[in-house]
Amino acid sequence: RSAPFGNSREELHIPTKKQDQQLKKEHLSSSLTALSTPRSPEKHTWDYGSSKPNPFAEIAMKSAKHNGVVSAFPKLGASTRSLNRLEHNFYDEDGECIPLTQVSPQATHTESYLAPPDLVGGHKNDSDHPGKKVDGSDTAQVDSSSMQMDKKSLGANNNKTMNIGYRLGYRRTLFERRKRLSDYALIFGMFGIIVMVIETELSSGNIADLATYFSLALKCLISLSTALLLGLVVAYHAREIQLFMIDNGAEDWRIAMDWERVMFITLELTICSIHPIPGLYTFEWSARHAFSGVTTTTTADVDILLSIPMFLRLYLIARVMLLHSRLFTDASSRSIGALNKINFNTRFVMKTLMTICPGTVLLVFSISLWIIAAWTIRACERYHDTENVNSNFLSSMWLISITFLSIGYGDLVPNTFCGRTVCLLTGIMGAGCTALVVAVVARKLELTKAEKHVHNFMMDTQLSKRVKNAAANVLRTWLIYKSTKLTDKLDSTKVRRHQRKFLHAIYQLRNFKMEQRKLNDQANTLIDFAKMQIRVSDMLSEITTRHETVEDRVCQIGTRLENLEQQVSKLPELLAEVVQTQ
Repeated sequence: RSAPFGNSREELHIPTKKQDQQLKKEHLSSSLTALSTPRSPEKHTWDYGSSKPNPFAEIAMKSAKHNGVVSAFPKLGASTRSLNRLEHNFYDEDGECIPLTQVSPQATHTESYLAPPDLVGGHKNDSDHPGKKVDGSDTAQVDSSSMQMDKKSLGANNNKTMNIGYRLGYRRTLFERRKRLSDYALIFGMFGIIVMVIETELSSGNIADLATYFSLALKCLISLSTALLLGLVVAYHAREIQLFMIDNGAEDWRIAMDWERVMFITLELTICSIHPIPGLYTFEWSARHAFSGVTTTTTADVDILLSIPMFLRLYLIARVMLLHSRLFTDASSRSIGALNKINFNTRFVMKTLMTICPGTVLLVFSISLWIIAAWTIRACERYHDTENVNSNFLSSMWLISITFLSIGYGDLVPNTFCGRTVCLLTGIMGAGCTALVVAVVARKLELTKAEKHVHNFMMDTQLSKRVKNAAANVLRTWLIYKSTKLTDKLDSTKVRRHQRKFLHAIYQLRNFKMEQRKLNDQANTLIDFAKMQIRVSDMLSEITTRHETVEDRVCQIGTRLENLEQQVSKLPELLAEVVQTQ
């Protein structure tokens, strides 16, 4: 950088503050003069790959001022090419200077904030076309194109570096959308089940013929609700995949599509797609009666085989309960669960409900299962029930109740395999519900911790009194001594009675002590462990204090030994002085 001032380093000197300001003003005026002087572009072309210093670039870099054309450069050493391009483009083919106002100030301001100057504009071969005229429109087009490119690059960088706040907000939005989709799916699923039950009851009671337009309209309504349900299920799983991508930072949705998720989505769509098809379709159904043993064949509707599986849509209730649960929606509970590695799923929510209100959950589940199974038995048995026994809804409820409770009187039995399958599933569910009822009742009858402590305290007090009484009875052995040694006439009857009481008192004392030991063993609860921990901590603190005391005493003994050693080392000198004085 010494080229503008001299050829050797000896000619340089350290200027003062005023001299420095004067030099800057001179450099700025010289740069403006150089820009305003008309000259041919051939004389001012500069080799972009040359390592020689450019005086104009050095002057502009030292000034670092906004001159209306370029802004301050972040990297001054890398701006030589931009300045050379700028110097070349400010002159037309006639050698006249282009006015500075033709450059867009907005584009210049945008350039200074979006990209360094050495990355904006100017090709290396611009100096090879001296006849090319640069006017204001061309400059504006270049500036606008550079602004668009910079905006695109800035947007791409923002998309790539998405901050955590945006991700959390988008994740919360997806949570709300998923909840609404689940609610709508449950509404349309229950609507389809209700319409199916209405259509089946009307057709079984001969109120509406299957061939009528009314039955066709109901089935079309079921098909429409099923189509909407399938769309909602697909949208729900799409939100699930988006949440997976946000949580794991994935960019491709196919990463989330593993074989387990694909199988689950396929199974769910299959379950939700089963429904009665509009139209009249029949088949031959044979069944063997349980009591008479006669096999009958009748014409049944295909709708019965497609209507009963629609109750599998009730799994949507568990999903809605999960998404609306306070444990699932509360951020604090989810944070605590994540720290403890707990997965908030439907199983966890059901366990929580069984812990909070087990009686209500079992009651609702049992009644729902009772009603659904009774209606299913009635729908299955109506084609082969000539005596109108199992096809009656009340009789079906009685059959389900005795099967659910594992009683099985045998007065009512299903004739079709459909009814037998329903009874089998009802028996399995009834056994599970019975076990749950026993567990719930046992938990309700169990004492709480406070009640256990009160009970243990009262029993301990009573046993202590009994032990004292038994010990007092043992001490009554002096009566035996009195009856044998302090009387003139020995009464063997009294002696045997006192000995019998003495042995009985010893036996009671042993039993009471054994019961007291058992009570102490049963009282080992969390509070007892806490008391034990407090006692252990007190013992440890006492041991630590004693250890510190012993260390202090050892230090004192060491200090005294050092003093004694010093005195012993001085003893020969003292003896020598005494001998010399004598």
